[in-house]
Amino acid sequence: MAQKINPLGFRLGTTQNHHSFWFAQPKNYSEGLQEDQKIRNCIENYIQIQKNRKKIQKNEKKASNKKSNRKIDAGSSSEVITHIEIQKEIDMIHVIIHIGFPHLLKKKGAIEELEKNLQKEVNSVNQRLHIAIEKVKNPYRQPNILAEYIAFQLKNRVAFRKAMKKAVELTKKADTKGVKVKIAGRLGGQEIARAECTQKGPLPLQTIRAKIDYCCYPIRTIYGVLGLKIWLFVDEE
Repeated sequence: MAQKINPLGFRLGTTQNHHSFWFAQPKNYSEGLQEDQKIRNCIENYIQIQKNRKKIQKNEKKASNKKSNRKIDAGSSSEVITHIEIQKEIDMIHVIIHIGFPHLLKKKGAIEELEKNLQKEVNSVNQRLHIAIEKVKNPYRQPNILAEYIAFQLKNRVAFRKAMKKAVELTKKADTKGVKVKIAGRLGGQEIARAECTQKGPLPLQTIRAKIDYCCYPIRTIYGVLGLKIWLFVDEE
């Protein structure tokens, strides 16, 4: 049987970097991990709440069907966080949010409101919080953004093969060397679950110097939960 391993953890220290940078004594190490998880969960929940508010505002506005469809296609994969970096110092916590399309966080007062929420969640009296936002240069070279795009299409009753094909086309425009998309579950609402996979280009999973991004994403539909996995072969060092 094949021995499977997470592609990101397999390349940690070579082509993949750590997302948390801090030092702690062994007794306090678990507290630092829990604090990092609280920070990441708080940021993701805040962005999800802002997304829901934005959807409600769009529904309240009266617009034609053509304009509404264009907005949905453009914003299907917007405001998706690729990863969050946390750098801790003695009196400062730096949080760097890497996001594809930072429209919601660029609004006035958004960063200040997020800092207040994080300060309440962390309860750090001696440490200040500093939040920075970095826009991803090539959004469709990130598997998280592609997964959000496919999930949006499936929730809107688009055929799964069509959604997978469109995602592969987006990776071609982003100059990736290879891509693999695998989806499993009750595809198309059928009673028997199955898995479908599509691959374009090479995907050297056993080569450590190959920079491969990976994402595992659950999609909640009316027929049940679908599992989505995306591998992207970006470059080789």
